[in-house]
Amino acid sequence: MSNLLYLVHRLPYPPNKGDKVRSFHLLRHLAAKHRIFLGTFIDDPADEAYVEKLPEFCAGMHIVRMSPGMAKIRSLSGLLSNEALTLPYYRNAGLQAWVNRTIQDEKIDAAIIFSSAMAQYVEGHPRLSTLVDFCDVDSAKWTQYAPNHRWPFSWIYRREGERLLAFERKIAASTDHSFFVTENEVELFLHSAPECREKVSPMCNGVDSYFFSPEHDLVSPFSADEVPLVFTGAMDYWPNIDAVKWFAEEILPRLLPRWPNLRFYIVGRSPTPAVQELAGERVVVTGTVPDVRPYLRHACVVVAPLRVARGIQNKVLEAMAMGLPVVVAKGCGEAVDAVPERDLLLADDTEDHVRQITALLDSPERRAEVGQAARRQVVLRYSWDAHLSIIDQYLESAPSGS
Repeated sequence: MSNLLYLVHRLPYPPNKGDKVRSFHLLRHLAAKHRIFLGTFIDDPADEAYVEKLPEFCAGMHIVRMSPGMAKIRSLSGLLSNEALTLPYYRNAGLQAWVNRTIQDEKIDAAIIFSSAMAQYVEGHPRLSTLVDFCDVDSAKWTQYAPNHRWPFSWIYRREGERLLAFERKIAASTDHSFFVTENEVELFLHSAPECREKVSPMCNGVDSYFFSPEHDLVSPFSADEVPLVFTGAMDYWPNIDAVKWFAEEILPRLLPRWPNLRFYIVGRSPTPAVQELAGERVVVTGTVPDVRPYLRHACVVVAPLRVARGIQNKVLEAMAMGLPVVVAKGCGEAVDAVPERDLLLADDTEDHVRQITALLDSPERRAEVGQAARRQVVLRYSWDAHLSIIDQYLESAPSGS
């Protein structure tokens, strides 16, 4: 058993959105064999209720309450220091002091960093064995946002992509090993950081296939006369916002003439005003729900028209685990270890989405066939422990008592 420092940019509980699903399961995996000292932020007051859950997994904790508004103002100092704005956004003197003290007092053997911005807390400890879970190439997301926004945001996003990439390269080169969620993300990073080829690997997402199972008896949230299409996700995340706006404004109108009882459900926390404006007779914006599974269990089709996001989306794996047919944007769907047209359906543009959804709505047998194949594939390929065990070999080689 080792003493591990685990630094996460957002409280890793409850596992109710993409990054928190991964960070929680990594915490649980590590805590099974090691003593964990957790340093993290709360950026949503609703998460306060769950702090008491974490001592089950942690020997020690330091939690910083963050005001996102103040953090955004603080991040602007990056313009003066010529660094990525993400770094001062997550910079906190109290957390840094706790990290320094914990490394010394608890004889920390290794640090696990979740999200690149948290690596700044161990830069002053070059002898500490450090592993970084980048998840996705965050710098590429900022660069991808730029063309979709007007100046000055286009300039800020482009600058952020450049500065954050420089930091990611430095961290990947100077720490023991780093992980990305898919082989595609690894190759995307190596295209810009070829010097790190020997120091990065994929570590895939998983899904709790017992919790997300069609066998649970869940009451339908839908009325009997509607045909529900469902999207799930945090609705203050720009790729999700872009996805539902595109679907509601471009794809859904093409489907309604044939199926006037269609209703598009946008299920997820913190919907922005742009998302709330989509609500109407044929679009329902739920906001936070106590359990997303009833919406998945009783949906006709789950859609994931993500034009910007990449990598494996937990929302896709969860829907597949529930035995639902999923129509997913090609860029995300190709990251899933699944057979297109058998386990999930890929779509590239508006016409593709309309065609794939139409084929499913036309045939209950086809929906059942794809959903059953999706469930089988997730159970076979996406156990959390199987994927996260990749990190264990690097921890075993860490020197004791760094």
